Amino acid sequence: MKYTKVVNEDAEEIIGYCTPDALLDAFKNKTVLVTGASGMIGSYFIYTLLKLNELYSANVHVKAFVRNPDKLDSYIKDNEFVDMVVGDITTLGPLNVEGPIDYVIHAASPASPKIMSKEPVMTNLANTLGTIKTLDLAHSKGASGYLFISSREIYGQPNEGQEEFTEDGPLGQVNPLVPRNGYAEGKKAAENLCSGYHDEYGLNTKIVRLAHTYGPGMSITDGRVQADFLNDIIHDRDIVLKSDGSSVRTYTYIADAIKAMFQVLTGSKELVYNIADEASKTSIRELAETMVSIEPEKGLKLVFDIPKEDINLSKGSASFTHGILSTRRIRDELGWTPKYSIKEGFTRTVEHLREELEKTDDKVRRISDK
Repeated sequence: MKYTKVVNEDAEEIIGYCTPDALLDAFKNKTVLVTGASGMIGSYFIYTLLKLNELYSANVHVKAFVRNPDKLDSYIKDNEFVDMVVGDITTLGPLNVEGPIDYVIHAASPASPKIMSKEPVMTNLANTLGTIKTLDLAHSKGASGYLFISSREIYGQPNEGQEEFTEDGPLGQVNPLVPRNGYAEGKKAAENLCSGYHDEYGLNTKIVRLAHTYGPGMSITDGRVQADFLNDIIHDRDIVLKSDGSSVRTYTYIADAIKAMFQVLTGSKELVYNIADEASKTSIRELAETMVSIEPEKGLKLVFDIPKEDINLSKGSASFTHGILSTRRIRDELGWTPKYSIKEGFTRTVEHLREELEKTDDKVRRISDK
């Protein structure tokens, strides 16, 4: 992800929402390890901390753990406050990270249904082995806080008559023998490790369970519905639905989610919090209709092409389709309120993607002119 006008605005807004004083109290002169540093969530944490340095001389140092350093934006890679730690979180052996670490944000995990389906072992290990290694590191360094990015998928398919999931249960059903569910099962095991390190070692662990989260930095080729739609919009194509689009989900803009996660990491009482924008509850069809309305001058349309034969349209998708996250806990305790509607959030995402494409095209043109 490249540092764009939208990302810059989001970072400043996150700081303003959480209040500079609260973030400075937590992070001034501290070192934060972020895994999955090139992903949407990890990079947004880093952008925000670097913006805190820029605006308030916070002297926050970031250790950006990344498997492929080429995916890091130069704004992060070349920043004097960032040290890259290159490695694979799924390999055996402890993490060797020099110097103090005050906070760990473990955001490294595949988010693509394609990867979850094709590489279920690696997907599981990123959450299980990756979590125990980062927990060990946080414990050995005497870290002040540890944040694990979990998922709505740990809840599984709701029980009959169950419409929402709360942090205290009951959980739904997840079949552990479905390889694709290595993502959900890995997240569940990681949550148990976080709870264990909290109780046994006194580590200040926090868990956030995210519903569908989108925005700058998300891949538009990973096979998720919202990614496919964005890919179409960016390339000026009609959106083609191969189902009736009746499945209902919630969608949370990344800046709103990051605000919530900073609040959880720095000032919450409980171990685990759901993060979802319940006001954004929408069907796949409604989401597609919203997407094509973002740039009306393009004249894009929603087209239905539902196959008559029975084919598996959800290969690689989660094996559950219902259940909305309740966010009463985080709203009541921390006062978290999402700002962006679905249309506003996806409009910002499209703006970011178009700026990224323009920068890429400019770079190609400069190379061609040489």
